[in-house]
Amino acid sequence: MSARIGVIHATRVAVSPIEAAFENHWPEVEVVQLIDEALSRDLDRIGHLTPAISERVESLAAFAHRGGAQAILYSCSAFGPAIEAVQAMLPVPVLKPNQAMLDEALALGSCIHVLSTFRPSGPSIRRELEALAAQRKLDLTIDDSYVPGALDALHAGDGDTHDALIAEAAAGAQADVVVLAQFSMARALYEVSRRVDAKVLSSPESAVLTLKRMMRAPVNGHAQATNGAAATSAHNMSGS
Repeated sequence: MSARIGVIHATRVAVSPIEAAFENHWPEVEVVQLIDEALSRDLDRIGHLTPAISERVESLAAFAHRGGAQAILYSCSAFGPAIEAVQAMLPVPVLKPNQAMLDEALALGSCIHVLSTFRPSGPSIRRELEALAAQRKLDLTIDDSYVPGALDALHAGDGDTHDALIAEAAAGAQADVVVLAQFSMARALYEVSRRVDAKVLSSPESAVLTLKRMMRAPVNGHAQATNGAAATSAHNMSGS
């Protein structure tokens, strides 16, 4: 029987990138997608996480777990503190959207530029990077850019404009690594890579590959609930 993975989205444009990543790297897994698009709208309107929004983020994970999910992956990077609460709450692996990708970014350089098309995502990833750098005693320079209009174009079905706007915003980045903050931005990776000398990273493939390693490293007959960036990093470095 294949593993069942619950994937939680705050926008439906993140669904296709994660489906493609699972199809490419872990096709035998059973993926259950949960979407609450009001989460992203409410967070954008209010401007910060509230207890009510965090409770909804947690409830989706609890629902997936009750339905048999053996691991949880979130696809929206703007809900970091709420996801951390889920990591402490559930006895299965819970992965932030960018957890694996940020580990990779830190291994590639000390100057990182974060691009986002959903305004709250940039600051959220900056905080995650700063926390990881502090844990590992790394000197880090972080810049972040919000790309207005790109997400609206994608929602309207204009993927080419979405990709072009992101690539244009990336063109002036002076960094070792350029990070695409959201799952929905993965489709722009090729265009961005053409405009910068830096390594460009997107999160869906990193997340799927990390989950696959985690789920295939059983402890006492069960998948190890390795929640938190440090634990994920240990798995990445060991290659297990």
